Amino acid sequence: MNAPFHARAGLRDPFTAFVCDEATADMLRPVAVEHGWSPEKVNKGGLRNAVQSLSVSASPNILFVDLSESADPLNDINALAEVCEPGTIVIAAGQVNDVRLYRDLVASGIHDYLLKPFTVDQLRDTFAHAQSTLSGPRGEAAADKPHVMATVVGVRGGVGASTVATSLAWLLGEKAHRSTALLDLDVHFGTGALALDLEPGRGLTDAIENPSRIDGLFIERAMVRANERLSVLSAEAPIHQPLVTDGTAFFQLQEEMRNAFESTVLDLPRQMLIQYPHMVHDAHVAVVVAELTLAATRDTIRILAWLKSNAPQTKVIVVANGVPSGGALEISRKDFEQSIERPVDLVIPADGKLAAQAAKLGKPMAEVASGKMAAPFLALTNMVLSHATEDGAAPTESAAAAGAKNLVDNLKSMLAKPKQAKAA
Repeated sequence: MNAPFHARAGLRDPFTAFVCDEATADMLRPVAVEHGWSPEKVNKGGLRNAVQSLSVSASPNILFVDLSESADPLNDINALAEVCEPGTIVIAAGQVNDVRLYRDLVASGIHDYLLKPFTVDQLRDTFAHAQSTLSGPRGEAAADKPHVMATVVGVRGGVGASTVATSLAWLLGEKAHRSTALLDLDVHFGTGALALDLEPGRGLTDAIENPSRIDGLFIERAMVRANERLSVLSAEAPIHQPLVTDGTAFFQLQEEMRNAFESTVLDLPRQMLIQYPHMVHDAHVAVVVAELTLAATRDTIRILAWLKSNAPQTKVIVVANGVPSGGALEISRKDFEQSIERPVDLVIPADGKLAAQAAKLGKPMAEVASGKMAAPFLALTNMVLSHATEDGAAPTESAAAAGAKNLVDNLKSMLAKPKQAKAA
């Protein structure tokens, strides 16, 4: 799972199991034979024996571990991750019937969790799915949906760029039906995983410390899965640990995510623009998140100028986030647009109750929002896909894409009415 990869996949055993009782072993052996695996690879000893054995030997392609004798399954699985190489598909079994435990185990990197007693058919189905995961890379399945990459940048801290990035990534997965990666590059204070009620894991810090380890198998194990279509790579590195990297790790992460997912959303802190310009250069769309304040106006002007010089091929979407109702603005939208010399593409109203509800539920705002509050997030997703289509990222325009354009056009007309009325 997370141990250093020794580049000896050809020498790996196809299957190994560590079980706690003879009944489970008796069920596993004939199923192993059906798949052409040696029944002698079914060992006694459960997870503790698995950790000891794999610390001195290569990991198998498929590993079955019994957690029945584990007092702290999640902690023990994390210990297994330290000795298990990337690319190993881990199937766990146990007696604890707890949905929260299941979610935590899947988030930690295991492929599946079988509740004991399970049936032979359940075992066969799990092994079949594991084998299809090994033999069928997602890159081939995504051939009909060319990759879309969007970078989200906040012009100042606290404007809500991470909120926008998380919602955009969730919508690309849930509504656009794309396998999506959310890469949160605020290594010390990132909230990508936190906003989705997930533990960030060690994947991002491992990647920065050891860029040579980054490959498709590393991505498969390092990403923390939020749901079937959304995976997150985030970190909460110790604040006394400085970020020391030449950017190689970030470039490789982008490349591997492009191969493994149909969409990538980068939550990019603004200070990283100068240090690692390629992070935006390779994106189809840059979403610039601002607020209607004097300081944000100044910084929006500077960031837009930087994007024009350093990433002229990247389409830019300007989002005014957290705009209060009732006209209590530090700077009007009209003055903001005149200052940045371009229109605001989307306005997301301020809604403290919705933000608090999303935080308490551990869900992105776009998932919790409804009605008028949901419209800007949907429109942003449609605009990102629309711009990518213009760049040739999508070969044909589907009915859903046409509907997306209509939604954007309707929203723009709604935003234009107040200006027209004022002019009249």
